[in-house]
Amino acid sequence: MKLTKHIIIALILGLITGLGFNIFAPEAFKFADNYILVPVGSVFLNSITMLVVPLVFFSIILGTAGLSDPKKLGRIGGKTVGYFLITTTLALAIGLSVAYIIQPGAGGSFETEAANIEVGDPPPVMETLLNIIPKNPIDSMANGDMLPIITFAVLIGFAMARLGDKTKGVLKLVEQGNEIMMYLVGLVMRIAPYGAFALIASAIGKLGFSALQAMFLYMISIFVALFLHTVLVYGSTVAILGKRNPIEFFKQFSPAMFVAFSTSSSNATLPVAMQTAQENLKISKSVSSFVQPLGATINMDGTAIMQAVATIFIAQVYMIDLTFTDLLIVILTATLASIGTAGVPGVGIIMLTMVLTSVGLPVEGIALVLAVDRILDMTRTAVNITGDAACAVMVQKSEDKHYENQETNKM
Repeated sequence: MKLTKHIIIALILGLITGLGFNIFAPEAFKFADNYILVPVGSVFLNSITMLVVPLVFFSIILGTAGLSDPKKLGRIGGKTVGYFLITTTLALAIGLSVAYIIQPGAGGSFETEAANIEVGDPPPVMETLLNIIPKNPIDSMANGDMLPIITFAVLIGFAMARLGDKTKGVLKLVEQGNEIMMYLVGLVMRIAPYGAFALIASAIGKLGFSALQAMFLYMISIFVALFLHTVLVYGSTVAILGKRNPIEFFKQFSPAMFVAFSTSSSNATLPVAMQTAQENLKISKSVSSFVQPLGATINMDGTAIMQAVATIFIAQVYMIDLTFTDLLIVILTATLASIGTAGVPGVGIIMLTMVLTSVGLPVEGIALVLAVDRILDMTRTAVNITGDAACAVMVQKSEDKHYENQETNKM
């Protein structure tokens, strides 16, 4: 909790510093941003990102090797993917409902002239599914392609589980590699408050107070939807399915949430999220090592909420009425898009392009939300990784219950 307090203080100071620079010293901000804030933020981000691939690789091998029963692996995988698909659908429904109630784009006067938007095309979902099996696992590791890495690690762990004592030496090596990675995560977290300060100060300094005012209702809509989803969906998951106190869950997982807020990247936050889940939430390594890396890749509830609110916002600004069928298309497209995009900063804008195109809304409308997307990206990333942890709690409880039932039946 000491680290959490330091990160919270750093975020508050960063917010004040960023606004102060933007309002009173915009020229000084350019110098401070280029030579202090961006370098410090980059050092923190790079330090934690460099651990992602080896940590995921080692931890998933260990997790899968611990799930020596293929039925158990399939059971956990089915629960995890099913949970992510259901919560993403609920997130979209909440986002659409809140946007229609608040109507963020109905009252303001927004500039809707065509703008030069440069956004990459999201990969086709079928291509993503086919690429789950890596042609070259070393190339996938070099490029940070998480789904192929996860698949390769699962296969290695499964083989080690089946071979048993024949791979005892390799298993020991992987365990030691995982211990090294977790130790390095602890070292990197010592600079987390400085990184959080630099990242938030840089983002707010560029954003400015005027942009916040202009997009106030849009931002409020997303914040309300994110809050409702976190409390209602994740809180219910933890309380009903995980049999835990939701308040304690959020309190114990808060260090990872604040890191996610400052980095805007589910992948970059993954080492901290796994460490926090295992040490604070007491999630077993086998469950945490499987559920959370998979969630960082395909579970994007916070991003889905942004898709929903932004779609309604842009439709209202351009005075285009969306039918019920259009809304169903938004839910389906955004759910599928969340599988095919990576957990890195700014990915929500790429997904939004696909969603807008699917219902015939002008892609130029993205220009309206770009100005404030960075601060929203930080918030929704915190929600994304919290969903992964809630799923891990649910899976852990269901597995514990499964073994309890087995023991009862034996007696």
